[in-house]
Amino acid sequence: MTGTRTEVGKTVVAAAIARTLSASGKRVAVFKPAVTGLDDFTADGPKSGAGGRFSAHRPDHVVLREAAGSGQSDEEIVPYRYGPPMSPHLAAASAGEEISPQRLLDAARAAAAGADTLICEGVGGLLVPLAPGYLVRDFAVDLGLPLIIAASPGLGTINHTLLTIEAARAAGLELKAVVLTPWPEQPTAIEVSNRETIAKLGEIDVKTLLPLNLNTPDDWPSLFVA
Repeated sequence: MTGTRTEVGKTVVAAAIARTLSASGKRVAVFKPAVTGLDDFTADGPKSGAGGRFSAHRPDHVVLREAAGSGQSDEEIVPYRYGPPMSPHLAAASAGEEISPQRLLDAARAAAAGADTLICEGVGGLLVPLAPGYLVRDFAVDLGLPLIIAASPGLGTINHTLLTIEAARAAGLELKAVVLTPWPEQPTAIEVSNRETIAKLGEIDVKTLLPLNLNTPDDWPSLFVA
């Protein structure tokens, strides 16, 4: 799972897919290479002014675990966790370390080994660096999983989404679908046109996902991406 940028609904889409598969009887494992911004999170939820970095008052990896019904530990889901809200390569450098691509691959494969399906959410967009010279895109290539792109339905999404599609295909990644979210119950002409244009120009299946209350997963619609 990747996105056209940060805060575009990757966790929401990944959680919806994980919940759908789990509800169908699949054993679902979840994974995220790194999470940053944990300094803005407290036991009672995000600190004032923390913005949208945490879904439903919980860090992304916690939302994913709950959606999947997984018993994985924080370490098993996200090997690198940092306090400052910044790019993972910079957060790692600030902590005096460097993210290891091999550690990420080993951890992701270990998670997948105990499940029927692995849902892996990236960090930010496809070209975000995890380490100097190692992008989220490189990790996706090494992992070898099909890719889903989360994107906004509104103005500007055509350019952002088609650029992400192009960057993914240039690396040889298999693209499954684009998911536009949060999709309004009554979309505007622009939003409908965006969906149709991305599907046509990107030659890709474009799905939509309504706004979700992440505190009530039993009410979520199913989201299958074959």
